[in-house]
Amino acid sequence: FIETLRTSARDDADARERFLGIMANEASRMGRMVEDLLSLSRVEADERVRPRGIVDISAVVRAAITTLEGKLSAANIEIVTSGFDNRYEVHGDRDQLIQLYLNLLENAVKYGGSDRKVHVLIEHVDRDPALRLRAVRVHVRDEGDGIDPLHLPRLTERFYRVDDHRSRTEGGTGLGLSIVKHIINRHRGRIKIVSKQGEGSTFSTILPCA
Repeated sequence: FIETLRTSARDDADARERFLGIMANEASRMGRMVEDLLSLSRVEADERVRPRGIVDISAVVRAAITTLEGKLSAANIEIVTSGFDNRYEVHGDRDQLIQLYLNLLENAVKYGGSDRKVHVLIEHVDRDPALRLRAVRVHVRDEGDGIDPLHLPRLTERFYRVDDHRSRTEGGTGLGLSIVKHIINRHRGRIKIVSKQGEGSTFSTILPCA
């Protein structure tokens, strides 16, 4: 594009505006890619170091929702919350956990669609069958088109996209859920994804209680 702008399209105002728009979008996408790769690298480096701080999950999710207020307003999306009145303590890295729920909520906003709702439920379970411990579950459910079951096992792989064109259009890098997976691994938890086509998707994190 730069080469074209310096030669054949030098005096073409329409082409210049179109090319500059494409170049700006691609530069921005590459910036997000580098940012996510650096985040992933940091998370992987810390993965074997168990967090020692005590974090209230309801406060963390609330902070993530507050951060996204602008995007939620622009897409006319309402967040419906449940279970936020209680305190749910886990051993955790607050910044990483906020990043985790920001990624899940941003996905729900991107793929749930405008003028809809995103449901966020926090609950305590006395014994999670997989972790065999008391745990905190956070469910983030959108009202989007859902995901074909064939894709579910691969969603947390690096650069894996269900719809590559749509993901690029929405500004996705294909690394968000991979980052989520590594953060959850560091916190000795697990992620569960349930989706029905035409009914939306639910991303659930399960973390052991402190």
